[in-house]
Amino acid sequence: MKVALLKAGNLSGMLAPLLWAGAILYCGALRPEFSHYRQYISELGERASSTEFIMRYAGFVPTGLLHMAFAAFLLVVFRGQRAATLGALLIALNGAARIAAGMFPCDLGCSLPQPSLDQRLHSWAATVGFLALIAAAWVWGWLFRSKQRLRCLSTYTLATACVAAVFVVLTSISDATRAGTGLYERLSSGALSLWLLVFAARLWWLDAHSADAKAPSMKSI
Repeated sequence: MKVALLKAGNLSGMLAPLLWAGAILYCGALRPEFSHYRQYISELGERASSTEFIMRYAGFVPTGLLHMAFAAFLLVVFRGQRAATLGALLIALNGAARIAAGMFPCDLGCSLPQPSLDQRLHSWAATVGFLALIAAAWVWGWLFRSKQRLRCLSTYTLATACVAAVFVVLTSISDATRAGTGLYERLSSGALSLWLLVFAARLWWLDAHSADAKAPSMKSI
């Protein structure tokens, strides 16, 4: 049972980015007028839109739960390591924030002059989620340097944190004009999602090639 739960947690880290990308692309395809260049991802789940239900409950909420499951997996396999615990908790915080963003949809256009309570909560959750995942990548990037079998991911992970942070800033700066806002947000989210997928896939590969596949452990990394 423990082995199955560990594998499920690891698999969650690989499924979350794929489900997130799939939800964005599918919902975008259902709305020909939607602009991935100008509009926020959240606008696919804006209140009263044709894709609200799908994006909220097939995009935001389930991927948030998957992030939390992957974080729980990391807490188990890296137990007792403070930096890893912090990194895992930041991923869990991102998951919780994404769930909250799904539970509280943004207003039409996500930019009404007098935003509703749902809009304010959604914006807060989205901000916390992005910052938490960027911070998680930064923490794991430095931690990987001390892990022989994960060291190959260190530079890539730190670069991802930096790139994602830059695009988050550009997203905020361009909000007033919406010139490239959606593109910048997707580049930030995409970079972080790809990193999570690579991280989870690397752990899956290490487990599959461990000496004792029946007892997954990262202690030897």
